Amino acid sequence: MCQSIKTISKGKNGELSLCVNCKIYHLEFNNLYFEFDYRQYIQFKEYLKTIDAQFWECKYAKSTFKRKIPIPSVQPNLVLLFNRQEIEELKDLFFRRKGKSLLNVDDIDYQFVLN
Repeated sequence: MCQSIKTISKGKNGELSLCVNCKIYHLEFNNLYFEFDYRQYIQFKEYLKTIDAQFWECKYAKSTFKRKIPIPSVQPNLVLLFNRQEIEELKDLFFRRKGKSLLNVDDIDYQFVLN
């Protein structure tokens, strides 16, 4: 494990950091952990820009999965699934966007049932 870690950004569910010595980026998000070299870091960051959450939510609207936005991996049988809030938080980590001080409806994870 790296010894000289500098935190780049931090959020509710994760942290993006860089080892100053070995120049490896570390992304810890929920129960996932990634290590990127500079090229991989830039590629992942560029990929995050292209994700259209609304498209995937519509495409998989009838799916029973809670998370509907896929991020494929190099391993053909492994796809990471995220919900819109998680994608937004990932973007916040990578693009250092400031967090909102007020909650919005999407921030509340609650299943509402009408009787």
